[in-house]
Amino acid sequence: MSIAGVLTILGYALAPFLWLIVGGLVLLVAIHALAYWRGYRLFAYRCLGTHLAALVVGLSALWWLPLLTRSQLAYVATLFDWVAMLGAIVGVALLAWLLLHPLSYLLRGKTKMDLSLDSF
Repeated sequence: MSIAGVLTILGYALAPFLWLIVGGLVLLVAIHALAYWRGYRLFAYRCLGTHLAALVVGLSALWWLPLLTRSQLAYVATLFDWVAMLGAIVGVALLAWLLLHPLSYLLRGKTKMDLSLDSF
């Protein structure tokens, strides 16, 4: 099968979910833009709670991802299946972190680091 054939099948598979994908991207960009305008920097701000929450959401994909695809975890048998499942878990955890990290910055307000910088 050619690359064009694979992309055509992928396009037809994603078409019903396109509005969810676009809505999620708009939400992600809006949250990051709002947090950036209020002083958020991706790697300068630290919050252990968002790391742990993203890890829990990623690991929860082991339970709800097979339900979403109408499958069972018992069907994940080969190495390729486990690599695909681990990729999905990492993707879900990364997306959760990208949403929760700037949200926690917006909800927490000024951090200790911000207060110490204001004194200069």
